[in-house]
Amino acid sequence: MISTKNLSLLPDRKTLEAICKAISVLDAIICQEWQYRYYSFNSEWDTNEQCLQMRNGSGEEMHILFLDNGCVINGFAHEYKQQDKTKLTADLPSIFNEFIYGEPVASLGTTFCIWTTEPKNWQVGQLENIEDHSEEMLSIFDGNPQTYVDWATDYFEGSYKESGIPLETVSKIYNGQTLTKEMVLSIVEELGDWQQLETDLKEINYPYHFE
Repeated sequence: MISTKNLSLLPDRKTLEAICKAISVLDAIICQEWQYRYYSFNSEWDTNEQCLQMRNGSGEEMHILFLDNGCVINGFAHEYKQQDKTKLTADLPSIFNEFIYGEPVASLGTTFCIWTTEPKNWQVGQLENIEDHSEEMLSIFDGNPQTYVDWATDYFEGSYKESGIPLETVSKIYNGQTLTKEMVLSIVEELGDWQQLETDLKEINYPYHFE
């Protein structure tokens, strides 16, 4: 499993970005109320910055910042022992300082921090031999659409078709295929607000065609 102790399974940052967009699109379809989504993606977080936000509503959050020249992941799990942040971020490249030491990350806290300034080559700071919940938070990034189906089937129970969340549609979204109304309606019986979904897709910067 992917974790701070096993970074070799974490995909390169471009693949990670694509997965982040895909799971955010799927969340936007299944749960139109932003505050109740688990994953959301903002392609215009700041100038030349994109960001995934994960919130479980119980005090666990993860932010992933994508830059043209790097990526950094900040995870926070309030039920886990908090290690010294200066150790967790030892040797962190300065291009990530504003994000990791600024808001909202500074107020949330840091249970684990992972970064790269190369296509892959993920790195961490100084780790203590304690649990940091990274395995649970990062498991969604294995690149397998079935992983999302299994997770969302439980998390969003009752918010999708009785036949279940179709792996075929999820796979298409994972592959970046242009979203159509047919694909949306293969997941949910009906969509309450198509305009809201279009707004979400524009924020994610994901292709769609609803004509």
